Amino acid sequence: MSGGDSGFAAGEHTADISGGDNAEPVYGLVAGIERGALHDGPGIRTAVFMKGCPLDCAWCHNPECISPKPQTLYYPEKCVGCGHCADGCHNGARVVCGKRMTPDELLLVLLEDREYYGDTGGLTLTGGEPLMQPAFARELIRLARRERIGVAVETSLYYYDEELLESFDLIMFDLKLPDDERHRKYTGVGVKNIKEHILKAARLGVKLLARTPVVPGVNADIETIAEISDFLYTLPAVYKYELLPYHPLGRPKREALGLRPDRFDVPDRKLMEELNRYAFVR
Repeated sequence: MSGGDSGFAAGEHTADISGGDNAEPVYGLVAGIERGALHDGPGIRTAVFMKGCPLDCAWCHNPECISPKPQTLYYPEKCVGCGHCADGCHNGARVVCGKRMTPDELLLVLLEDREYYGDTGGLTLTGGEPLMQPAFARELIRLARRERIGVAVETSLYYYDEELLESFDLIMFDLKLPDDERHRKYTGVGVKNIKEHILKAARLGVKLLARTPVVPGVNADIETIAEISDFLYTLPAVYKYELLPYHPLGRPKREALGLRPDRFDVPDRKLMEELNRYAFVR
């Protein structure tokens, strides 16, 4: 999603999450954990990056989170030729992405970080697409709620799980393109059901923060941003709309996964300032 690289306030909304301490353990496949995250929701947060995403965005900066299975990233420039790959790489040349974890294991991390959250920080589930692992998300949220830790999610809203979504204090979502043709071309899926899910989410009583990653050659034009902004402006639950400039942090990870690197340009400040004039402000 829109946060940084993945790696190894008390909530306002208090929906009841099913589950309990005596329930069967559930597991999630975690790509990484970023502690002290500042770009994945308000305040200081612990961002948990989940594996698996139904979208395959051409500019994705967390490509290691797309596959729902563990993967190995290989950085040949870090390899010293020790010949002990099977024992685990200590130089970072081979990095395994995807660790099977329980909500209880992650709760221990949250409790260590809790003193930094203050009144605004907390847990953010991101990825990837957290809604692809709903049982794990529900149990982790239940545990966080028990400890009065706020919870937020970064989601594509490709999936819609009303019970799960209404358990968050804040839903952050991307609307990348307004039309089905371009959305399918650059993400692999259409946008129609995502828009329908945005409309449904806007009726949940949960705050929504909308974002558009600005990618030159894809959506970095006034007409596209204005159309997205007009759609979002009709929804009072969307309290803020942000334009996020594309950055190339995903390129080395794509190469490490054996994928072709993207070739998009970073939008300059002048372009971002111009486009921001067409993004609504509440």
